[in-house]
Amino acid sequence: MKPLFTPEAMRAVDAEAVRLGYPSLLLMEAAGRAVARAAHDLLPAGRVVVLAGKGNNGGDGFAAARHLLRWGHEVAVFAAEDQRGDAAIMRQAAEVSGLLTLPLFEALEGLEGFDLIVDALFGTGLSRPLEGAFAELVEAVNQSGLPVVAVDLPSGVPFTPHVRARRTVALAGLKTAHLFPPGRDAAGELILADIGMPEAAYAAAGPLPQLPEPEDARELLPKRSSNAHKGSVGRVLIAGGYKTYTGAPALAALGAYRAGAGLVTVAYPEKAQVTPPLEAVRRPLADWSPRALEGVKAEAAAVGMGAGPQGPEAAQAVLALGLPTVLDADALHEEVVRAYADRGLPAVLTPHPGEAARLLDEDPSAIAKDPLEAAKALFWRYKLPVVLKGGPTVIAGEKGVLVNPTGNPAMATGGMGDVLSGVIAALLAAGLEPFEAAWVGVFLHGVAGDRVGKVGLLASDVAHALPEAREAVELGTIRLPWTEARF
Repeated sequence: MKPLFTPEAMRAVDAEAVRLGYPSLLLMEAAGRAVARAAHDLLPAGRVVVLAGKGNNGGDGFAAARHLLRWGHEVAVFAAEDQRGDAAIMRQAAEVSGLLTLPLFEALEGLEGFDLIVDALFGTGLSRPLEGAFAELVEAVNQSGLPVVAVDLPSGVPFTPHVRARRTVALAGLKTAHLFPPGRDAAGELILADIGMPEAAYAAAGPLPQLPEPEDARELLPKRSSNAHKGSVGRVLIAGGYKTYTGAPALAALGAYRAGAGLVTVAYPEKAQVTPPLEAVRRPLADWSPRALEGVKAEAAAVGMGAGPQGPEAAQAVLALGLPTVLDADALHEEVVRAYADRGLPAVLTPHPGEAARLLDEDPSAIAKDPLEAAKALFWRYKLPVVLKGGPTVIAGEKGVLVNPTGNPAMATGGMGDVLSGVIAALLAAGLEPFEAAWVGVFLHGVAGDRVGKVGLLASDVAHALPEAREAVELGTIRLPWTEARF
């Protein structure tokens, strides 16, 4: 797992490094070299303009400018006045090295003739939107058409306006703004740079959200013995469907099978005309009475997909079986979730932001504004692991908070969540604990989406890509949204 830092956590780490006696100038020098290397790799020769703010981000920019000058680039720095501390020292070193330094806002008229921009205006500590000349400067950068390498974070993020970078060099650790909009889109290619932060300093950050990596998922993927059979690798019950929602349970069943379930039973109202996969056991029901599902052979269930107004009834029928259960879509109502929580059954909640808002009695905009806090609030309210779907998906449980790094915007299409519910249910049926089944299922589902990730894909495309995705996880042939570099 890789930690995901908030701005406050990273400031605490920086301060701890200084308290431990590590020279902060060394960190700034290493940061500048990492930024310079990222710019040089993008543009091996040419004219570079560095936009330097007055804080540490600007100091990193001055250090980068000095290295680029040494490597043969023609470099100009447009800089804010009154740098202090380490930033002032880096400015002095750059100017002694022969760099041309101009007043910052002259860049509004002076970007022509350059080939690349290094954005070292603001880092991760911005607390309000840029205004006035700074906003104009950001717009000028974006309108210049030049490739931009951003220092730590594109200036202006998480607000508007903000710089749109070709590359962003994340210094010492990935930040929440790198993974969530608008920073995820503004950052471009994300490079994580080790700048020599002493390992002991990271303890000052406290508990942090984590980013799963392929080796983490690989360790938990269920293994099969040589004498495995359909009854030994996990049987899943899918319960859902309504007269106007017939595809959802079929997609969930497909997801469960493609994720490794040995046998899938699909229970649905007989009037719904659901068409499960050919391999599935069909269980059409006259109603969702507590005894309707007696005799079903399953180790786990997923309920609610396309169940419409009968979602609570379907969930209560599944509850009577006492199985580990994925509660999705139309099963996500306060009284249903409370019933599962009170029963003490292993269960996973998989809401999208609208459903999360319903369960928290919040406005959906509040969920979208801070999905990390929303996922944690859902977990603490119901004491059940939560998969808050989105870009990216957040998983919260008693073992902490994870942010899923796989998947892509092409997956924003109907039925995708139904497939995910089937995947998680298959992992539950294979013996994983709810929290692990939740995040491994989300990770695997996202990898499958990345394998076929073009706009126009269908949820069934992702389901069919799951075996290939699993193989990629096992082989470690997955590309995550960042690359790691040591300078």
